[in-house]
Amino acid sequence: MAVAIAAARVWRLNRGLSQAALLLLRQPGARGLARSHPPRQQQQFSSLDDKPQFPGASAEFIDKLEFIQPNVISGIPIYRVMDRQGQIINPSEDPHLPKEKVLKLYKSMTLLNTMDRILYESQRQGRISFYMTNYGEEGTHVGSAAALDNTDLVFGQYREAAVGAAYAAKRANANRVVICYFGEGAASEGDAHAGFNFAATLECPIIFFCRNNGYAISTPTSEQYRGDGIAARGPGYGIMSIRVDGNDVFAVYNATKEARRRAVAENQPFLIEAMTYRIGHHSTSDDSSAYRSVDEVNYWDKQDHPISRLRHYLLSQGWWDEEQEKAWRKQSRRKVMEAFEQAERKPKPNPNLLFSDVYQEMPAQLRKQQESLARHLQTYGEHYPLDHFDK
Repeated sequence: MAVAIAAARVWRLNRGLSQAALLLLRQPGARGLARSHPPRQQQQFSSLDDKPQFPGASAEFIDKLEFIQPNVISGIPIYRVMDRQGQIINPSEDPHLPKEKVLKLYKSMTLLNTMDRILYESQRQGRISFYMTNYGEEGTHVGSAAALDNTDLVFGQYREAAVGAAYAAKRANANRVVICYFGEGAASEGDAHAGFNFAATLECPIIFFCRNNGYAISTPTSEQYRGDGIAARGPGYGIMSIRVDGNDVFAVYNATKEARRRAVAENQPFLIEAMTYRIGHHSTSDDSSAYRSVDEVNYWDKQDHPISRLRHYLLSQGWWDEEQEKAWRKQSRRKVMEAFEQAERKPKPNPNLLFSDVYQEMPAQLRKQQESLARHLQTYGEHYPLDHFDK
């Protein structure tokens, strides 16, 4: 309710609002999620008759015809901890992570990068059927995951479900949070809006984590939505919201950790919009050179990459050097190749697993499909490489 009241007040202010006014949407005191501002003087009413009594909104009467314009408020600011050279900007926002944890973050990001390269090439060789790379978005994945608890429930790509699980956790007093990852393109789906609304009205401990990477397959953000990105939608639903630099792993970590703490403690949803850039193709089925320039991709790859930013930080701390970098790159490639070759030697899962692990008792329609597949394979099994599958 406090968020909705603050939002209404922000929209009612004159058209020349600054970025600071928007921060009224977030409660003061939470590090990284809020900043304090002096309270605004409330209008005095001579009687209850002068104050709006409508149950659907918290607002005040005005006597001037004026439509709210989408560009009244300047864009929601982007929270960050490090600059592009890996220098801490505001010491009070430094998470002060120990050396071992920072190295784990870096190794996880670079290992993911190595895995992307090998599996993308493997798809081109016909060894796997499909793959989606993470190039440029490593900071959002690793930074947010590092801030979660082992008991938290993660709904990852592709696509997402979420809110029902968070409501169940609340009912069970499970002291856990649900985190739902999605791209800005998925935020255009009706499911996203329904999820926001249910989470807010049911007061669910959930983090909606939007990775705004610039493109939904081949569609740029300029053609996906109007208005100020995805974070701006949160206050309209009564959701605490923040926008972070997704290429800054520390900013992502801080925001997710604080959102998790408050989501569990206060039973309310949070929306994090991580601004980043998808350097790779959308998937192995996509050729991004058809809809964006090489120069655009190179800029983000060379000038503002989450891995290079964290590497700068490690070098400045004396925790990493070029020799360690070369050795780790070689070791990480060996680890991925060994795991890949081991997986290739294993038989493919039994086809009957297509029908399991969803329902406790198989519905009649699903059983019919299973029986149909069995009859098909019995008749035409010689045309399928069944020897490659588990019996």
